[in-house]
Amino acid sequence: MNKLIKISGDPNIYKEYQQQFDSFFPYIQKKLGFDKPCTVAFKEDVENSKDPFGKTGYYNPTTHEVAVFTTGRGMKDIFRSLAHELTHHAQNCRGDLQSGIQGETGPGYAQKNPHLRKMEKQAYLNGNLFFRDWEDIYKRKKIKINVIVKEH
Repeated sequence: MNKLIKISGDPNIYKEYQQQFDSFFPYIQKKLGFDKPCTVAFKEDVENSKDPFGKTGYYNPTTHEVAVFTTGRGMKDIFRSLAHELTHHAQNCRGDLQSGIQGETGPGYAQKNPHLRKMEKQAYLNGNLFFRDWEDIYKRKKIKINVIVKEH
């Protein structure tokens, strides 16, 4: 387990996909370059899952907590949200989310605030690309393992 990431919340998600998370966390930390610890909270929320535009996750720059909602979501989608929110953590570690820099954070912040718009673009781009890169690497390694097992 990565020493910079502490897991909290729904333990079943982590337990079920522990091998994938344990591979993903060091990869994304290295790609994003964050150097401060954070907590990843997997949150079950049935009411939120019923809303077609419900929350998928959020990052709290004050507490360094990444929250990812898990109820009713596919694992791949959870990983994408996790990568997005961890990108925000990396931004915070660099100082990009300090209150004096970030500006307005109310409703519509991603449309109204040019700095936070830039931060969101970066989180969508890097989060998705880094997740995709890791996924491809993970699948190749798994295929190699299966081929080796079949050869014996």
